[in-house]
Amino acid sequence: MKKIVLAVLASTLSVAAFAGGNIEAGKVAAAKFNCASCHGANYSEPIDPSYPKLAGQHKDYLVQALKSYQRGAVGTSGRSNAIMETQAKALSNADIENISAYLASLKGSLVLKK
Repeated sequence: MKKIVLAVLASTLSVAAFAGGNIEAGKVAAAKFNCASCHGANYSEPIDPSYPKLAGQHKDYLVQALKSYQRGAVGTSGRSNAIMETQAKALSNADIENISAYLASLKGSLVLKK
């Protein structure tokens, strides 16, 4: 019985660790998918002011946004942008977690009002 409990606990912890994303793998993936070509070299100065600043955004927000772009404009649960839909559809769940962790770890220029 103890072995089963330990096995379940170990698998739960490994899933929780994975869910956090890997910052270094995210840096590599962001370069691979050329995110900086639109969002700027430091992810705080996009090439177009209508593009979002990604550095310092909350990880959960970034994960949700990328998954919404993967779904596309399906009902009210997706986002519609031809460029981002194409980019996001090429990402695996691990890529999304890792890129989001990397971007969230960067110092951004976002201002949070309290």
